[in-house]
Amino acid sequence: MIAVKKAQLYRTVFTPEDLPDTPYSEVAFVGRSNVGKSSLLNAIVKNYRLAKVSSSPGKTRSINFYLVNDRFFVVDLPGYGFAKLSAAEQKRWKKLIESYLTDRDKLKGIFLLVDSKVGPTEKDIAMKEWLEYYGIPYCVVATKVDKLKKQSERARLKKRIREKLGLNKEIEIIPFSSKTREGRGEVLKQIEQFLER
Repeated sequence: MIAVKKAQLYRTVFTPEDLPDTPYSEVAFVGRSNVGKSSLLNAIVKNYRLAKVSSSPGKTRSINFYLVNDRFFVVDLPGYGFAKLSAAEQKRWKKLIESYLTDRDKLKGIFLLVDSKVGPTEKDIAMKEWLEYYGIPYCVVATKVDKLKKQSERARLKKRIREKLGLNKEIEIIPFSSKTREGRGEVLKQIEQFLER
């Protein structure tokens, strides 16, 4: 498992034209607004001020590249599905995310984040189908599992996500909580597996 010793912001990108040609491999995190991407990223690198966390969804409007251990990049993509944005802004986000996902030779894998309380949304399903269409390796992270108080909810979690997203058995689902750090080790192991591809 990767031991994170150093993590720093490398680049913030607002337009496809500004996407950098990075020197190392990349893994990226994608999911709807307010799914907990920034909190997860901070928990993974053990730096709770690295990625800005906001209670208001839709705050991450850029692609943020974080250099980890001077060896690889963790990439935080803007959240999708935030209705209060203008149509023009949503179109800009879509173009930015798609430009990144379709044109990165250094991209080794994607973490598709799903809120464990909400379950997969239509946009999550569309993103999963999009990743499969372009042949991008991915796994699913079920965030905020600390909010599932009943054991029966926890027991059904993976089955519900797998069925709703139509996942085959090879796709891993990692239950994660940024509060308790449950799943941190599994995410780091998956990062390592992506980087070895």
